[in-house]
Amino acid sequence: MVQQRSPGVDGGRGGGYRWVADGGRRAAGGGLRGRLDALRELIALSRTRLDGRTLEGAGRVLETADERYRLSGEHTVVAIAGATGSGKSSLFNALAGANRSQVGPRRPTTAEPVACVWPGSRPGAEGLLHRLGVPAHRRHTPADGSSELHGLILIDLPDHDSSATEHRAQVDRMLELVDAVIWVVDPEKYADAVLHERYLRPLAGYAEVMFVVLNQVDRLPGDAADQVVDDLRRLLDEDGLALGEHGEPGAAVLALSAATGRGVGELREALGQFVAERGAADRRLAADVDAAAERLRSVYVAQSQVGLTERARAEFDDRLAEAVGAVATGRAAERDWLRYAERACGSPWARMRGRRGSRWGTGGSGAGVTGVGAFTGAGGPTGTGRTDERRGGAPPARMGRTGAAGRGDGGWAAAGQTCGGRSEAGRSEAGRSEAGRSEAGRNEVGRTGAGVTGAGRAGSGRRGGGRAALWRNGVRRGVVGRQGLSGHLPSAGASAGGGGEPAVDGRAAARPVVEQAVRTVAGEASHGLPAPWAQAVREAADRGAYGLPEALDRVAADAEESLRGGPAVKPRWWTVAASLQGLLSVLQVVGLLWLLGAVTGVGEGTAWVSGLLPALVGSVGGPTLAWMCRVVARGPARRYGQDAERRLRSAAAGCGRARVLEPVAAELLRYREVREQYAVASGA
Repeated sequence: MVQQRSPGVDGGRGGGYRWVADGGRRAAGGGLRGRLDALRELIALSRTRLDGRTLEGAGRVLETADERYRLSGEHTVVAIAGATGSGKSSLFNALAGANRSQVGPRRPTTAEPVACVWPGSRPGAEGLLHRLGVPAHRRHTPADGSSELHGLILIDLPDHDSSATEHRAQVDRMLELVDAVIWVVDPEKYADAVLHERYLRPLAGYAEVMFVVLNQVDRLPGDAADQVVDDLRRLLDEDGLALGEHGEPGAAVLALSAATGRGVGELREALGQFVAERGAADRRLAADVDAAAERLRSVYVAQSQVGLTERARAEFDDRLAEAVGAVATGRAAERDWLRYAERACGSPWARMRGRRGSRWGTGGSGAGVTGVGAFTGAGGPTGTGRTDERRGGAPPARMGRTGAAGRGDGGWAAAGQTCGGRSEAGRSEAGRSEAGRSEAGRNEVGRTGAGVTGAGRAGSGRRGGGRAALWRNGVRRGVVGRQGLSGHLPSAGASAGGGGEPAVDGRAAARPVVEQAVRTVAGEASHGLPAPWAQAVREAADRGAYGLPEALDRVAADAEESLRGGPAVKPRWWTVAASLQGLLSVLQVVGLLWLLGAVTGVGEGTAWVSGLLPALVGSVGGPTLAWMCRVVARGPARRYGQDAERRLRSAAAGCGRARVLEPVAAELLRYREVREQYAVASGA
């Protein structure tokens, strides 16, 4: 460190500067190797995310560090750089103790680098000189061989403002390879814009391995040297070089005259201490790593906290549940349970009427719809002609596109298997037409991709309103993603009844929901990330979304199959109620026969009184018991529907997690890894 002398030194003149022991410089810590390793790992993790030009500078730093560490660590390479006529060659000769570099009025004088090597305790200078490209005939040794500079390799560079382009290129190349630089300026050109804007200002991060020497102070009268040095320090301060006035690390500033030798001894002393520390190479490389890390800051440092919040995950799950119709599925499963309960607990006469209606197809095609409130009195109409019963009298399992989460026994495919692309036997990915296939008068509208028809809703005459209605209106398969490649609805089978309403395709309604869900979660995950990593997160989400609609479609189809047979375990009270209904029916029949016998005269005239009681008990008790069963069934049916909704919601969420959230989380994890490596490499 150089500090201004007190006015009493040198006969009251204030023009001299003296060297302070530690100079405010810090020794390179042992963490440099760790920073280099982190930078190397950073580049390896980022190659697939960043272009090569972005990482090129950091790669050069690693190559330079590896090359420098392979060479001698006992030598310190210091270059003398300056403008034309600044006297750098004269200073080089003064430090070498002999005329080793040519000095003369011709400009430029130094056409190629000249080296002076003070031998160290170990050999190795030749490798460094070869790396620098110093010709063999330009390599010299000092005249005095002073021990204080042992291990120093001093290089006299061509002029940085030379009229020869190759000289300037040579200076720029060698400045990237040397361990330290002595910048030589003169009183006339110390404020030269080329020096400050092209070299000193961009190299502000290398202040710890820089000396700034004001030469030719013997030409300045009186206190002019102090004034020039003060102005030079002001300019260096503006360039961003910390000067170490208060002990902080920074560049050293000295004033000397190479011609008269004034101040050269102080520079020699400063160089001796600098070389003895054996830390210049590490400081220089640390500055290289700092510069590389600063250039990479914009592609690694996020603007805000990043990551997927629980709220974003929950919203994504809710959108997928909406896409597969989880709510409508639960309601359909609840109605199915009520219908099964009605069948199980109803009178034998009601079951016979149901089978007869199914046989003759009184409810129309139904399009796979279970019927809204088919359980009479359970919160909806009896079906408006939509009995939609299968062969053999079994009621349908659910609405056309329930996607319900499963049966009571949980017997349907796990979300991971379905999302993983498991094919279903006999079902192609693009959907297949089943226009010729009928299940007891049911038109498989969803599988043709035709949508919901008006004829399929015989007696209702109304279109579904909103997304839930689309799900309820019988779009079974392909609702989420099996839209035709042409992008329009098929013409064949567009109307199940030949004269009903035009078809409505629920797939067109559900696909935008999935796409919007993916876009939203990708935007949330990439918010605040640097551009390359935000793009990587969005691409990961897009890749997962490519087959997500089809995967959700398979999840819902598997759920439909699982609900097709109704509850796996029938409640015991259904059996009890059915037995009671049978007993009441027997009483009703016995009572009616008794009354008939009394009327026809087969029995005694007063026998009708004995037959009236069982007839009344059987006739009134059956409907009463059925009504009580409907009331009792509402609670279990609601729980059954809620369980179906919850399980379908969970399956859809698992599918979205496997295809979208996990790839996005993997990208975020990779970013966290590189961010940690960047923090180590940057020394934060």
